[in-house]
Amino acid sequence: MEKVLTNAQMRLADAYTINTVGTPSEVLMRRAGAAIADETEKTAKELETDEVLVVCGTGNNGGDGYVCAEELRKRGFSVAVYALNGNFSADCEREFQAYKGRYLKHMWGAIVVDCVFGTGLSRGVTGEIKALIGEINSFGAYVISADIPSGLSGDNGKVMGACVKADKTVAIGEYKAGHFLNDGPDVCGELVKRDIGVVLPPDGFFAEVYGDNDLSVFFPERRRNTHKGTYGTANLIAGSEKYLGAAALGLQSALKSGCGIVKLTTAEKVKFALAAKFPQAIFADEADLTANAIAVGMGCRVSPELYKEIKALLCEYSGALIIDADGLNALSKFGKDILKDKKCDVVVTPHIKEFSRLTRKTVEEITSDPVGAAQAFAKEFGVTVVLKSATTVITDGERTVFNVRGSTALSKGGSGDILSGLLCGTLARGLAPLDAAACATYVLGVSAEISSKERTDYCATAYDIIKNMHGAVKRLIQKSSPKRLTRKS
Repeated sequence: MEKVLTNAQMRLADAYTINTVGTPSEVLMRRAGAAIADETEKTAKELETDEVLVVCGTGNNGGDGYVCAEELRKRGFSVAVYALNGNFSADCEREFQAYKGRYLKHMWGAIVVDCVFGTGLSRGVTGEIKALIGEINSFGAYVISADIPSGLSGDNGKVMGACVKADKTVAIGEYKAGHFLNDGPDVCGELVKRDIGVVLPPDGFFAEVYGDNDLSVFFPERRRNTHKGTYGTANLIAGSEKYLGAAALGLQSALKSGCGIVKLTTAEKVKFALAAKFPQAIFADEADLTANAIAVGMGCRVSPELYKEIKALLCEYSGALIIDADGLNALSKFGKDILKDKKCDVVVTPHIKEFSRLTRKTVEEITSDPVGAAQAFAKEFGVTVVLKSATTVITDGERTVFNVRGSTALSKGGSGDILSGLLCGTLARGLAPLDAAACATYVLGVSAEISSKERTDYCATAYDIIKNMHGAVKRLIQKSSPKRLTRKS
């Protein structure tokens, strides 16, 4: 897994490395500049060019740029620096003096390296710098950003007035939250991380990004001597006469989760419509309080009756309860404080608008600090929050995970229903709530990526994503399964 830091956490890590570990700031800057130069050289070989313009600001990001430019000059590149005027930081001043190459005051070259601002930017970009960023974006060169695209918030991934649109971003030391949140994925381009020896403080709590190897542990080789009861029971309370599709999608997804038994509690007309299509499921009139996991709310329609059912589940059920969609809207309308009095583990799965209604915060407030907002809610109500967006933030108030997998094929009706079904089945298999949420969002995201490659983002549907779930799971199984010896005949 990889760590994800806020701006403040990165500053603390730098300070810890310099003051406690004893690595001088000059050494860190030289390593950072060399790492950016390495990535630039890789790109230059691919583009078959040696022309590089490094645009340097006056802070430490600019200092990294001067190191990069001098390193490329020594390697024989045709390199120039576009230098911004102003008060240099001490480290930037040193590297400015050390640079022996040429300067230009216009866009030039096949590659532009953006070293204008780093994560220290604290105000909106205006005036000449805004115009310069516009020039970089419109020039047509391949753009590499040092650490983070200039003008992008390292904390929340929002554009601060204007922002460089990079083809590649070289994250220095650790990933920043802004690489993944809000506009980050759209302006960072290819994201690579380079280790320069920054040491994280031992008492820090950092968000994490999981990969295949991290999640493969949740797909171990299944023993032959097992039965359906071994893998748990998932119960979906979903659908209504108006929203039959929510039940159908959630049910199909749960059936692919790996759990042993899937039950659907729904309206009579929904049962009649779906029973023949999904004979492997059990259709029920009431919630099964013996199930390992229950998901409630998908397509149920907001009503006092739904709210009453959720309240009863919180008081009487002792498994894992997912509240989604109309279940969340019922809490928003009739009162969310019932979440504080519960027997079960609770996972809430809102998208940004649902979370806005639930918290009474504006969308702007939430997107400005999605991690903080999700963590605060999780701590106050003792739940696991799955805040769905282009990057989904998953937190129980202590641990926080970013799911960065997915595609815009998920930006269509039905995606949330699929996730709820998949998550319910994953919880039923016995995973802890945060682990189950990380696992389910990852599988859904990879399934969407596979579907987008096959069908395009435009044409891939929720049904396509469900059909491709096996491909995502197969990736994880292959990572977890040891190689077997086969008997020779």
